[in-house]
Amino acid sequence: MVAFLTEDPVNLEPLMPLRMQLRGFLREILGDRPRTVGSWEGFDRSFSEALGANGYLGMAVPKSYGGSEKGVLERYVVVEELLAHGAPVSSHWVADRQIAPMLMRVGTEAQKTIYLPRISRGELCFAIGMSEPDSGSDLASVRTRATAVTGGWLLNGRKIWSSNAQRADYMVATVRTDSDPDNRHAGLTQLLLDLSVPGVSISPIRNLAGDEHFNEVVFDDVFVESERLLGKQGDGWQQVVSELAFERSGPDRFLSTFRLVTELVRVIGPKPDAAQAGALGALVARIWSIRRMSVQVAGLLAEGAMPNTEAALVKDLGTALEQDTPEVARLLATHADPSARDALFEEFLRYDTLHTPSFSIRGGTREVMRGIIARGVGLR
Repeated sequence: MVAFLTEDPVNLEPLMPLRMQLRGFLREILGDRPRTVGSWEGFDRSFSEALGANGYLGMAVPKSYGGSEKGVLERYVVVEELLAHGAPVSSHWVADRQIAPMLMRVGTEAQKTIYLPRISRGELCFAIGMSEPDSGSDLASVRTRATAVTGGWLLNGRKIWSSNAQRADYMVATVRTDSDPDNRHAGLTQLLLDLSVPGVSISPIRNLAGDEHFNEVVFDDVFVESERLLGKQGDGWQQVVSELAFERSGPDRFLSTFRLVTELVRVIGPKPDAAQAGALGALVARIWSIRRMSVQVAGLLAEGAMPNTEAALVKDLGTALEQDTPEVARLLATHADPSARDALFEEFLRYDTLHTPSFSIRGGTREVMRGIIARGVGLR
């Protein structure tokens, strides 16, 4: 049974003081600065460092490792507010969302001491090295190989769709250290890779909107020290699966187009006609339903569970919602007062129209998500 069909709802109301405190902080630090159209892709190291200095990063990280030792739900509230506000979060996003929890789960004491304080201060940008060319979202088909040598491994291969790799300091790369023809999931290992070392070449991939967010990363005889092994050799598949529960279930799976929705409400105005009110109400109802599911997953993660099926559901439904949003906005705005369709609304509409097709890729394709869901509910 899917957990959020049986669990009591998670209550975030006690965290309202944190929410209001963060809103005040964002008003102060961002002021009249133009909001990032694509918040999840807005890159600003100084903003991330300001968040860290005020305790808004590493919220689930123990104080002994530089965090604020709050919790998963506190971090959830912070992420919601950042995305809804349109803040530029991309610099710290991957590190805070999934690398910090993974380090806490499987990292060595030395790794926790080195990386967690810097992640909590917003100083480190991480990329993810899972997907590979010609493999789609089939993570078990990893061909990038790490060959054991004296003192570590020699890494050869390539990764693709690695967000912000051209700006990142490190990558957590899933590589093959062994082969088992009877078990594709065996022999996978994760390495903490310094992207500045010799042998790493990074090529940005220009998308339909002209932006360079995704990248292809090539490894040519890259030496990786043995102390950069993350977790245990051969446990890479289990680690990736647990990591993806954090990646697929958060507010970024339904709030990436939220700013367009708020601008749409402004454009329609306080007196929508029946058709506008119905369509907008249906859109908001979808957002709220997926949010409740996402909050439930956060509650399960806070309890130490690995809700992979539930996370896949949130990702699949959230992607569908976000890909529908630009068309709903375009149609509703067509019947609104033309003078209300200003440059800001048009920019949000343009950006989301061009970017939402790629949402089917990030975090795993729709087909992969539905396969996970089918297995989780016993249909395959």
